[in-house]
Amino acid sequence: MTFNEGMQIDQDAVRSGGPGLGGKLAIGGGAGGLILLVIGLLFGINPGSPSQQAAVPAGPAAGTPAHCKTGADANKYVDCRVALTAQSLNAIWASELPKQTNKKYAKPTVQLFSGATNTACGQASSAVGPFYCPADRVAYFDTSFFQELVDRFGSSGGPLAQEYVVAHEIGHHIQNLLGDIGKAQRDPRGPESGAVRTELQADCYAGIWAYHADKQPAPGANQPFLKPLSDKDVRDALSAASAVGDDRIQKAATGRVNPEAWTHGSSEERQKWFLTGYKTGKVAACDTYSAQDLKNPPALR
Repeated sequence: MTFNEGMQIDQDAVRSGGPGLGGKLAIGGGAGGLILLVIGLLFGINPGSPSQQAAVPAGPAAGTPAHCKTGADANKYVDCRVALTAQSLNAIWASELPKQTNKKYAKPTVQLFSGATNTACGQASSAVGPFYCPADRVAYFDTSFFQELVDRFGSSGGPLAQEYVVAHEIGHHIQNLLGDIGKAQRDPRGPESGAVRTELQADCYAGIWAYHADKQPAPGANQPFLKPLSDKDVRDALSAASAVGDDRIQKAATGRVNPEAWTHGSSEERQKWFLTGYKTGKVAACDTYSAQDLKNPPALR
């Protein structure tokens, strides 16, 4: 178990239900098509253009699922785990972002959906995996994806593998707050592209959360959100990072690797930038945009 059992889950930690499409969108075709689609968005930013698509008004939506009350529930149920991870991320970044960057933290919305959903960046189905929409500042999760991460992509199913995914999406929100997220769209493909650097930085920001979440007391509590992370916990997160590297996904889909089509970085790079955040806890160490060698982050040399 990862979370301290006595942690109380806020009833507004996530939003559940709300606007949806009532079924899966017909995106991609077959397993290979799905994997190729996921290359473009997995753990990323919804590519819909807010300037060309009208924002979708929010419909009726519930808060945190009623069965999610404590850290013990987060250790048992995946939707509760997303909720408490989001709550932990908000607490850590509310403390660390102004301290390290002089920027005030504003909470994103975390939306749980099933099958498909409408967003201010357009429509999306579960096939695209988790994503963050800058236009509405919402991170979207269909929790069935976490089993796909194990079954289709070969990740560990450990709790920190799932929590890493949530932390990565909130990492995109940090980029949005800092004004960096647009760099992904301006330079969208290639091993040194802005898109890859943006994704690797979000991995690094996920590592920053992991660094602080088992040390910093939760607001109003005398203990951190997470129990001390073990080597196995960290391996679980690294397994998820490795599973969604561009090289690994391309190899599974086509039998070859084409770095010029990369949008997220290699398995090795994703692991190393997560470790950079985890070992340092510092935003400054996550400057992927200035890195001369993405395979060798300065903080790990």
